[in-house]
Amino acid sequence: QVQPVESGGGLVQAGGSLRLSCAGSARTLSTYAVGWFRQAPGKEREFVAAISWSKDITYYADSVKGRFTISGDNAKKTVFLQMNSLKPEDTAVYYCAARTGISRSTSDYRYWGQGTQVTVSS
Repeated sequence: QVQPVESGGGLVQAGGSLRLSCAGSARTLSTYAVGWFRQAPGKEREFVAAISWSKDITYYADSVKGRFTISGDNAKKTVFLQMNSLKPEDTAVYYCAARTGISRSTSDYRYWGQGTQVTVSS
């Protein structure tokens, strides 16, 4: 069964950094694309970044481009989201999700993790 699991969230001051991890089975990361999404209170879940199953194609939301980096390590069965220069507006629950092809659309993803909270203080 495909079941992504997120970790690495926490509280950080504005301008700081965090690295989120999305762990899965070997099948998850070697044959599935992985996306990161976030949902702030009272807002809809939104796309953050995605990486293809081959780990050589990446997509980013405009709001995080240049600050966040998505990467994957199939040998370690993990996808990372390095978040630098964090802003208070980045505060949200961050979710990783898996599907067979890379996509920016929330509705395209079938397998979701439980989420990890990221809080950026001003």
